[in-house]
Amino acid sequence: MGHRPSTPHGDLAHALSPAVPVRRDRRSVRSAHDAFLDTGAVPPGLDPLVAASWRRSRSCGVDPDTPRTTSGLSPDELDAYRAAHPLHDLMPVVRDLVVDAARDDGLVVAVSDDAGRLLWVEGDLRTRGATERVGFVAGAVWREENVGTNAPGTALATRRPVQVLGAEHFSRPVQQLNCAAAPIEDPDGRVLGVLDVTGGRAAGSHVALSLVRATVASLERELAARAAAGRDAAGDTHPALRLLGTPAWRSPDGERRLSGRHAEILALLGAHPRGLTAEELAVLLHPGELSEVTVRAEISRLRRSAGSVVTGSRPYRLAAQVRSDVDAVRDLLAAGDVAGAVRAYTAPLLPRSFAPGVERMRDELAAEMRSAVLADGDPDVLDGWTRTDDGAEDVEAWQQLVARSDQGGPRWARARAHLAVVDAGLR
Repeated sequence: MGHRPSTPHGDLAHALSPAVPVRRDRRSVRSAHDAFLDTGAVPPGLDPLVAASWRRSRSCGVDPDTPRTTSGLSPDELDAYRAAHPLHDLMPVVRDLVVDAARDDGLVVAVSDDAGRLLWVEGDLRTRGATERVGFVAGAVWREENVGTNAPGTALATRRPVQVLGAEHFSRPVQQLNCAAAPIEDPDGRVLGVLDVTGGRAAGSHVALSLVRATVASLERELAARAAAGRDAAGDTHPALRLLGTPAWRSPDGERRLSGRHAEILALLGAHPRGLTAEELAVLLHPGELSEVTVRAEISRLRRSAGSVVTGSRPYRLAAQVRSDVDAVRDLLAAGDVAGAVRAYTAPLLPRSFAPGVERMRDELAAEMRSAVLADGDPDVLDGWTRTDDGAEDVEAWQQLVARSDQGGPRWARARAHLAVVDAGLR
């Protein structure tokens, strides 16, 4: 277990006391909510994050008076699913940092999975009674598509910390509550779940959101420490160039982040070993909008920051010794090691890039991975694939995982849980 930063419970209890006011006027927000339901127009002055979430909720057909919070899992299935979840071993940290303090301040703490299913709901018994009445219980799914705007669901939809106060909730039965939540990501940037605190006025304070952020930061440091320890124990080595997820360049001096443009250039050069001219790069990066002069200037800056990673000029080439994590994935696929490829495929290729050449590479790699996984059919491989960003929405893979897993086991329960969420969203 890594280092656990302590939380001064006494100071926290004082800061979260009911004397702390909420940020916004509930009456004006409730009026805005009623007007939105009547007309579909968002009145001016509403938090843009809330306005966007209301629009998503309305477009999904969420009933503002009857949110859909059914579980779809038996108690035994939920227990098996929780026991196998990556956040299971971090719950002692959550309890140390936030649950114990939350009980003193009338708060409920919830941890969900990456599909919005609440896995653990703990904290003040009186507040839990209130949350249970609106279906905020372990096993229930609290995605925006099911219940509309709510902190855990909206944090999952936006991948950012959020706070939802009173009438900002899309569903009227939840509007007596406040909540603050933030997504929990693994070291590769994949969302594992969401941490949420829910309650009365205390949950509407600035300190509540700060507490959630600080706790999530501690959990992510713990996840990073465990991942590093696992790599050290296995003696793993890393390619110099990371293009899956957040791009980075590793050198003897350490790791440094790459700008989006520099990462796009390196990805394209890596896919074209014979090299690319400045004109060809410009077309692949942004056809019609990027000049050769701009490309040359970017490569000059790239060479200053990452050394001789790019060689030549007519055409430009990636240095022969430079390997990327994309190369590692493709090598594993070529060797027939689909399980290894899934482990190495930590995120989509430069997921935030809109360069047409990169988008094509991203789609091709994802398609190659999916084809190999479905053809392999091993439950371990299918389980690993469904934990990736691309595999998380692959219904056929989830169905295969149900069919090929031991009935009642953790993998089977996890797959059943996810398919239940998908089925509910299609109704």
